[in-house]
Amino acid sequence: MLPLTDQPLATGLVWALALGCLFWTTRRFWRWLNLERQQQRSLVDLVNRELPQTQCGQCGFAGCRPYARAIAQGQAINKCPPGGEQTIARLSELLQELAEPLDPGHGQSQPPLIAVIREAECIGCTKCIQACPVDAILGGPKFMHTVIAAECTGCDLCVEPCPVDCIDLVPLRQTPRQWRTPAPVAQAGLSATATTSEQRAW
Repeated sequence: MLPLTDQPLATGLVWALALGCLFWTTRRFWRWLNLERQQQRSLVDLVNRELPQTQCGQCGFAGCRPYARAIAQGQAINKCPPGGEQTIARLSELLQELAEPLDPGHGQSQPPLIAVIREAECIGCTKCIQACPVDAILGGPKFMHTVIAAECTGCDLCVEPCPVDCIDLVPLRQTPRQWRTPAPVAQAGLSATATTSEQRAW
């Protein structure tokens, strides 16, 4: 039994030890949590780079990055019609998942499209401008609108709001600047990260 004069000292040591352990545990926990968040953000960035950035919402999410975030959390990788089978294949290699066919419930894959406004019929209502997720339409109220071809992703979101139905989606004409070689096939022994880095290089 400790003398009375030593009891406060022993109690203080016990409390100091307990607080020290609590501080150490809390610090380790926050370091682990921050690391998990950084890894999650890095994965979201990698997935987002493989998506076509049409921002069309056909996947059921409000744009490509929200879908990338959902994929990083376990959502299926086959819900992007604009990306089609090629995007599914790249995501499959990146995430080491089985590549399933495109989910038909989200639409069908088709060649790249671009919106074209029949300017003579445009009434300048600005509804297409409000619907465009990438600000690819120029115009003002009661003035003719036009599409910036280099910015348009062919998402189709501007077509339905148009009250005079003067917007068409036409196949994007490929030019030497737009043309890209097919994605390289993964080599045996390469990691998913290395393969994806090579794919993004093209």
